[in-house]
Amino acid sequence: MRRIAVIGAGAWGSALALLLLENGHAVTLWSSSERKARALRESRRNESLPGVVLPEELLVTSDLQEAVQSCDGIVLAVASVYTREIARRIAPHSAAGQLIICASKGIEEQSLKTQTAQVEEELPLARVSCLSGPSHAEEVAKKLPTTCVAGAHNTKIAEEVRELFMSPRFRVYTSTDMLGIELGGSIKNVIALAAGIADGLGYGDNTKAALITRGIAELTRLGIAMGAAAETFAGLSGIGDLIVTCASMHSRNRRAGILIGQGKSMEEAMQEVHQVVEGVYSARAALALSRRFHICMPIVEEVNHILFDGKEAERAVGDLMMRDPRDEI
Repeated sequence: MRRIAVIGAGAWGSALALLLLENGHAVTLWSSSERKARALRESRRNESLPGVVLPEELLVTSDLQEAVQSCDGIVLAVASVYTREIARRIAPHSAAGQLIICASKGIEEQSLKTQTAQVEEELPLARVSCLSGPSHAEEVAKKLPTTCVAGAHNTKIAEEVRELFMSPRFRVYTSTDMLGIELGGSIKNVIALAAGIADGLGYGDNTKAALITRGIAELTRLGIAMGAAAETFAGLSGIGDLIVTCASMHSRNRRAGILIGQGKSMEEAMQEVHQVVEGVYSARAALALSRRFHICMPIVEEVNHILFDGKEAERAVGDLMMRDPRDEI
C-alpha cells in the first residue's frame, strides 16, 4: 500500500482517487476550496460525477501540507493553468525523490512548457512523470474499461506509475517519450474545439474524420520537430486521445466548440460549459510552438482566428478547404 495525494478534486482528480483507492492505496484528495472539501466529506458525492459515491476511506482536505507531506506520490490533476502555481506551493513540503504524476493536459502559454517541464522547474529533486490517454473521468469513475500511457524519462519511474494505476478496468502502458505524450494530450484539445465547431455548423462524419486525420498530421509534424517520437502520435496519447476528445459529449472542448459553431463567442461557450476548456488555453501556445519550429498547422491557426480574432467559423472552414493543393504525405 502506498500513500498517495491527489491534488485537484474535480471530476478527473476524483476519478483517479477512486481508482487508486480501489487498488489498495491510502488516498487523500485535495481541494483548493474548504467549502467544496467539506461538501465532499459530508455528501460523499461530486456533482461532476453523477451517481458516483466517494467511499469513507477517501480522505478529503483543503490543507495542502496535510495532503502532500510524507506521502509516497502526488498526482497533479488541477486545471493545467494552475500546475506551476500548485507545484510551487507543494515545494516546501515535498521530499527529495518524491514521485510526481502530472495528470493534467496543457501547455503554459507564457513559457511554452509542458506540464512536467513546469513541475521539474519548481520541484527539481522530484521524480516527475505523466499519465495520459483517452480517459474521460466519467467513464473511469464508473469502472468502464480504459487504457492510458504512463510516461517518464526513466523506464523504472514509468513502470512505478503503471503499478500504481493498473487494474482489471484500467490498463496502463509505459513510454519514455514524455514530450510526445504531453504534446498529444495538449494539442488534441485544440483539434477537438475544431471538431466541435464543425458539429455546431451542422457538418457531418466526413468533416470529423478529416479534422481528426489532418489534426494528427499537424501534431506529428510539430512533435517530430521538437524531438518527440513519431510513433507516440499513433498511440493512446495521440490518435487515441484525439478520437475520444473529438467524438465524445463528455469532452468539454468539443461541447465548447459546438456552441462556438452555433454562433456563441468563446467567452459565452466557456461560461455555458461550466468547466475549464483546456483547448482555449492551449490554442495560442500551440500556434506559438508552430511558429517557433516553423511547422505548418493550419487547423490550429484557424482555431486561433475563430477564438481570438472574431473570424466566422464557416469562413475559417472555407479557408482550410481552399488551401493550396499538396500531396497527402
